[in-house]
Amino acid sequence: MNKEFFENHPLVKHLLYMLGVSIVIVILAFLFIKMVARQGKEYELPDYRDVALEQMKKDNPYHLEFVVIDSVYDAEKEGGIVLMQDPLPGTMIKTHRKVYITVTTFAPSDVVLPELSNMTVRSAVSALEAAGLRCGKLRFVDSPYRNVILESTCKGKMVYAGEKMSSGEVVDLTVGMGETPKGTRVPFVIGQAPAKARRGILSASLNVGQEHFEGVTDRNQCVCYKLSPDYTGVTRFPLGTYVDVWYCDATEADVERIISNFQVDSSQIFQTEFDSPEDEYDPYFDEPDPGFDDGWDW
Repeated sequence: MNKEFFENHPLVKHLLYMLGVSIVIVILAFLFIKMVARQGKEYELPDYRDVALEQMKKDNPYHLEFVVIDSVYDAEKEGGIVLMQDPLPGTMIKTHRKVYITVTTFAPSDVVLPELSNMTVRSAVSALEAAGLRCGKLRFVDSPYRNVILESTCKGKMVYAGEKMSSGEVVDLTVGMGETPKGTRVPFVIGQAPAKARRGILSASLNVGQEHFEGVTDRNQCVCYKLSPDYTGVTRFPLGTYVDVWYCDATEADVERIISNFQVDSSQIFQTEFDSPEDEYDPYFDEPDPGFDDGWDW
């Protein structure tokens, strides 16, 4: 196309001008987006768990935006400490990414003690957890009402349904032994996190004894790998027996390995006074409460 052609067809000339300008604009736009989005530049997200929120904001080389989505009271930690984060540590991210976190509160919130009287132990443990409280020790006493909650105490004082308490407080339960004392089996809590393992042990009408965290670097990521008395699925122990628990750090793959490698120690299977034939089926301990899922088989 020569100059004479464009003079005779000015519309074509203007269309070509417009096309050229459009191409330049598109190229510049792509370059701008690439520069702003920093394509190809990703960074490994640090582990902010157990770090103070204020410290995270000061030490923030990737200009991340921290969004608090929940807060939980933890008596063992100061306020403003990160408990969980999303995305998880090690995730590859770009700068200015939003990180959603759960932190500890500086003071416990008020909760109401639920009605526990006449509940079974397992139901009471679930009700306390749902209310933001923790079940402490189980004390079994002579009573014709077997496995039924008779009294609730906190720090040695009686507490009653509807009473205001601080979130996270520990409630001890007094439970009826029944006219004929019977035993219960140690539940299978191998591979479970501390909170779930404690719940499982208490729900089986047993007490949580000493908890061993030797070598554990993150209590939010550790799991149970050993019990004493051991889990056998057979041997019964007196109600209220203390079960010691050992924990170790574990990834999801480690949990599967710990569970699959677990073997019952046959030397721990022995006869007790609670293993009479009439105890082979016990509705209080062999069947879960309706609607309650504790994550393991009875």
